[in-house]
Amino acid sequence: MAIFLPDEFVERVRSESDLVSVVSSYVQLKRRGNRYWGCCPFHQEDTPSFSLKPDEGFFYCFGCHAGGNVFKFISLIENISYYDAIVLQAERLNIPLPEREKTPQEIARDKKLAALREVHELAGKFFHNCLTVTPYGKAGLEYFHNRGIGDDIIKEFNLGFAPDAWSKLTDAFAKRGLDTELLLESGLVVKRQQGNGEYDRFRNRAMIPIMDERGRVCGFGGRIISDGQPKYLNSPETMLFNKRRLLFGLDKAHRHISQAGFSLVVEGYMDVISVYAAGIKNVVASLGTAFTVEQCKKLLRYAPAIYFCYDSDRAGQEAIARALGIAGETNAEIKVVQLPDGKDPDEFIRKHGVDEFRQVIGQAISVVEFQLKHILAHSDINGLEGRLRALTEMLPVLGSIKNTAERSAYISKVAQLLSVSENDILVELTKKGNGFSHQPRDNSKVRDVVHQVDDASRRAGRVIIRMVWNEPAIVEHFVSLVPIESLPEAIHKQILTVLYDKYRAGEQVTDIMSLSSLGEDVVAELSRALVEDLGQEDISLLYEACVRQLRRSYLVSQYKVHSENAERLRQQGDAKYMEELAISQKIKQEMDELQSVD
Repeated sequence: MAIFLPDEFVERVRSESDLVSVVSSYVQLKRRGNRYWGCCPFHQEDTPSFSLKPDEGFFYCFGCHAGGNVFKFISLIENISYYDAIVLQAERLNIPLPEREKTPQEIARDKKLAALREVHELAGKFFHNCLTVTPYGKAGLEYFHNRGIGDDIIKEFNLGFAPDAWSKLTDAFAKRGLDTELLLESGLVVKRQQGNGEYDRFRNRAMIPIMDERGRVCGFGGRIISDGQPKYLNSPETMLFNKRRLLFGLDKAHRHISQAGFSLVVEGYMDVISVYAAGIKNVVASLGTAFTVEQCKKLLRYAPAIYFCYDSDRAGQEAIARALGIAGETNAEIKVVQLPDGKDPDEFIRKHGVDEFRQVIGQAISVVEFQLKHILAHSDINGLEGRLRALTEMLPVLGSIKNTAERSAYISKVAQLLSVSENDILVELTKKGNGFSHQPRDNSKVRDVVHQVDDASRRAGRVIIRMVWNEPAIVEHFVSLVPIESLPEAIHKQILTVLYDKYRAGEQVTDIMSLSSLGEDVVAELSRALVEDLGQEDISLLYEACVRQLRRSYLVSQYKVHSENAERLRQQGDAKYMEELAISQKIKQEMDELQSVD
């Protein structure tokens, strides 16, 4: 059940939100005058058409015509509802959600969550103390120190050790009176298959707490430090622990990701810890599962680019190929860091040092480059059949390249590698229908570019809307000259009708999204009216010119009505035709006067 969000709460979140800060965590912006510009994150473009007006708190794209306030932006970029966008932004700003009376089921669920969080926090302290202040932790400390992990990082990541015993944690928690069923649900203890009682899930393992973005322990990863399987053992799925949505290290990395402009995704916990300890702190890892769309979208909240740096062995490269398929469904800018020597990041840093690792990151290759190399690595191109099979796999990759010059360069490169002609590759691309097309990657975000017919009347209508928005009282002057129902654009009628009604009711609209009930087109057109550059310093003169234009358009329609009425009455022999004729002549006179002014 959704929590009711009072208007005053929504207004507080909106007023405390910095639109530029929110948008710049996804889009690279440049300031021009009192506006910011960037390439739109909602459709593919090379020339910036996405604009922000921070003093008013809204955005607009002149390409795909997306527009709205900070919540609308978050809802579009995160592919969530407007309501969820408000809640998400409130959480980011640490603004508590308004309280309401909860159902018994919600109370029970919240109580269970709080109890699970407490158990996990206690377990984190138990494992950390076992490592750092008890004799049980000697083997664990040796393991971490041998991996180059110092005491400062052990403390920062709250690393721990699970003793080589069946029930140390189980017994310790039983003495504290913790509920056995809760411990079983947390996955920290397991019920014995034979006989009564429980035993510890994690034994003789280096313990790595897994945190959510807010730094709360929600699970553990245990690394065996002697012979035994599995090498890594994770907590089971619980109300807290969802491996598809969590990223190890994100609680520490998210600020560094925003600063660096990209996230570095590695395979394992120890890779994250080693890379972080070396001073590269924008690093995270998925939790023993394939990289997921949920994880990708979470990273894109902080930076638009994702660099994958998995092990350079066959399994690691296969994992990257799968991850690229997932990330390719989003708007992420993707690159691949390739490590030599068959190493993982941890081994590479210990052997070559962090400076050389930074150089390797700086040489990250594009998705296209990686995919072509990956296909070659798994193909036998010594024979004709192998080359043709490799070419067949490469065609979709070549066809996905948007930039013509880049595509031509790769076609030439592939032609040389496979000893085929460039013309043959072009023929095959055209034949398969993917030679000159680019498939958008995230259908939930990517919008169509809409080419609107934009004539003088439509531009004039937007100027009037802007003036009324900034000075509501001016609407009285406007409607005395131009009835709203006479406006040529239906969308402008909708907007000005609402603004006029609000003005007469003594209310003032301050948020674009208050008109969202009229539809996204209304919000977008209003956003455009408020953000576009009018190209004239004296806005009052522009307003007067636009009123004259729309007044003249209105008079033209009225002249036609009264002229036709006069002719119809004349043909019927009705003397009233003279009244209609007089009205039409008066209208014509005003039209001529307006024409002379312009």
